[in-house]
Amino acid sequence: MKTNYIALSVPIFFILIGIELAYTFYKKLKYYRLNDSIANLHQGIGSQLVGLFGKSVLFLGYLYIFEHWRLFEIPNTIWTWIVLFIGVDFFYYWFHRMSHQINALWAAHIVHHQSEEYNLTVALRQSWFQGWFSWVFYLPLALIGFDPIIFLTLSSFNTLYQFWIHTRTIKSMGFLEYVLNTPSHHRVHHGSNPKYIDKNHAGTLIIWDRLFGTFQKEEEEVYYGITKPLASWNPVWANLHYWKDLIETAKKSDNISDKIRVFVKPPGWFPEKLGGFQYAPEIDVVNYRKFHTETTLKVMIYAVLLFLVALALGSYQLFYFDKLTLLTNILIASFTVLSMLTCGALLEKKRWFVGAEYLRYLLGLATLYFLYRLDFELIWLLGSLVVHLSMMIYFFLIKSKYRNA
Repeated sequence: MKTNYIALSVPIFFILIGIELAYTFYKKLKYYRLNDSIANLHQGIGSQLVGLFGKSVLFLGYLYIFEHWRLFEIPNTIWTWIVLFIGVDFFYYWFHRMSHQINALWAAHIVHHQSEEYNLTVALRQSWFQGWFSWVFYLPLALIGFDPIIFLTLSSFNTLYQFWIHTRTIKSMGFLEYVLNTPSHHRVHHGSNPKYIDKNHAGTLIIWDRLFGTFQKEEEEVYYGITKPLASWNPVWANLHYWKDLIETAKKSDNISDKIRVFVKPPGWFPEKLGGFQYAPEIDVVNYRKFHTETTLKVMIYAVLLFLVALALGSYQLFYFDKLTLLTNILIASFTVLSMLTCGALLEKKRWFVGAEYLRYLLGLATLYFLYRLDFELIWLLGSLVVHLSMMIYFFLIKSKYRNA
């Protein structure tokens, strides 16, 4: 049975985020903004939820090749683990590099780069759909004959390693900078400065970037985010906006070959009719501003409550997904996504927030009723109902004033 190391690490993630937050507050370093951090964590919750529904299907490809086409019988030894660790990191580098060089892949991976901050919450800002294609890059390992469970374990640890490098509190790490992917190297990767774009694709070992010519040392100040800022806290839009741009560009292209190239060429590519390749602009330091929205304390408290609801339900599904029916999982996941969506709308003062929140409450009550009919534990259901009704009361107190927040 595969252990979900990512799920087990969630408490550690939040402890480390709390430590970094406390340190930056003590040092008066403005590395965190509440609205940005909530948006980052929403992407992490959504990524895990979507992954739960597709994990078995996606794993079948690796498993099928291993069982039917593998070339060697590889024993389970320490050397197997070491070689496979290097193999996983090597193919991660190429998956990551191609995700920056092929528009259709960048449309998913772009989510991880949208934040204009750089802190540990950014590590959890993951695409909801990247997992639907990333597994293809690792299939050579199945063909060689590496055990699927060992592969999944080492792949998880490769992902976990990358959590701590999303920080600005650690500067240089001396000689380790030559071998490992460090916070300094990864800050470069998240930069929108032209000299930093498409550099340092490493997972654990920076040696791949040094070998294949994509290494860049951290030099001038890094400006984080993407060249065309998302300017939204909407978690669904964050996963779809680049697809919209690609489809619109393809529609404007004259011939079928250019329409295809839109999706397979690097970001910035356009047909000659539309101006040709558009390079990333230099950072306008004087006029540079991060996307930000101001809200009152009451509204921000409600946004935090919405986030906590999504976090609690997302965490619950991470641990109990296999014990619930498909319909139950769909209902809970839908309510979780709607909670994140209305939270983003609240922070952006969208007109449709109130209507969406009414819908969320109706869906929440329907979900609780359905769970009651399935004989869920009464204490859990009553507690959820109390939270739901309490938030509903608070919602009615702020809904008429939130646009002026």
